[in-house]
Amino acid sequence: MDKLDNVKTHKVTEPFLDLNCRLGEAPFWEGGGKVRFVDIVKQKLYFVDLEKGASSLTSTDLPISIGTTANVDGHDDGFVFLGKHGFGYYDKAKGTHRYIRKMWTEEEIADGKEERMRGNDGAVDSRGRYWAGAMNDPLVKEPSDEGVLRLDPDLSLHRILSNVTIPNGISWSADDRTMYFTDSPSGQITAYDFAATTGRISNPRPFFRIPSSGPLAGGVPDGHAVDADGYLWVAIFGTGRVVRLVPDGGRDGRRAGEVVALVELPTRCVSCPGFVGEELLVTSAEEEDPDGYPESKRFQGAVFRVHVGIGGMKLHRFGGKV
Repeated sequence: MDKLDNVKTHKVTEPFLDLNCRLGEAPFWEGGGKVRFVDIVKQKLYFVDLEKGASSLTSTDLPISIGTTANVDGHDDGFVFLGKHGFGYYDKAKGTHRYIRKMWTEEEIADGKEERMRGNDGAVDSRGRYWAGAMNDPLVKEPSDEGVLRLDPDLSLHRILSNVTIPNGISWSADDRTMYFTDSPSGQITAYDFAATTGRISNPRPFFRIPSSGPLAGGVPDGHAVDADGYLWVAIFGTGRVVRLVPDGGRDGRRAGEVVALVELPTRCVSCPGFVGEELLVTSAEEEDPDGYPESKRFQGAVFRVHVGIGGMKLHRFGGKV
């Protein structure tokens, strides 16, 4: 469906928050109308209440970059994250953070990994394990040979995938038997069989590929979120679109990965969608070609909201002691 014909379209023309983020990411619904998200490059943490509107926005400057966040069992006063050097806990009341598990061994630190790497996208599975991607920080070195880590509730760290270019969206199917993972520069989202009891993934297979022609051509899949019916909403960086995809295995006569709805936004570099009730909150990044796309530069790094008529799957909490 390269031309995206006969696809339900939601069109957004103005931002909810005109922030000019360098790399807006990780929209996370805290409950009610409250949402948090980050700017990885500017090292900022934002909070906003959608019920109160844009005037409720607050921001905090961080001493490190944070790529992904998740709530924690028994801790409503803070959240866990994967940041510059590892997994940590952020205390919202105090505005402080501490690491609970660093990513790298002493040998890897001596090799420069702690300096050149940072955390990127991630999510918590149904058993409270925190999956997240680590990548070369583009401010230090060109991304290459990255990987996916998993922090279990006992704080043991597992290296799940390697030889990934830019690890991005991670999510699970409604029946908890499939895990979806994005390696952005490959142009592909891969589906894996997922064993919830052990956390083991197997049987990798292509789920969605960027088409060679049409409005998605030239873009890359970025962050994604799963709705209550199990469909994926994926930001296609470089196209100004978020697409809704049929889940693994197909549905109602449609093939897996088929585009059945989309959101059109007024800037190209959309990065990650997140559900807030029946709305999507969509972050974006700095326009990579401002001379070629001046109209996209106008709302680069903004945050958008759009009503899509369906809510998201439950967001799981990290089950470890922090």
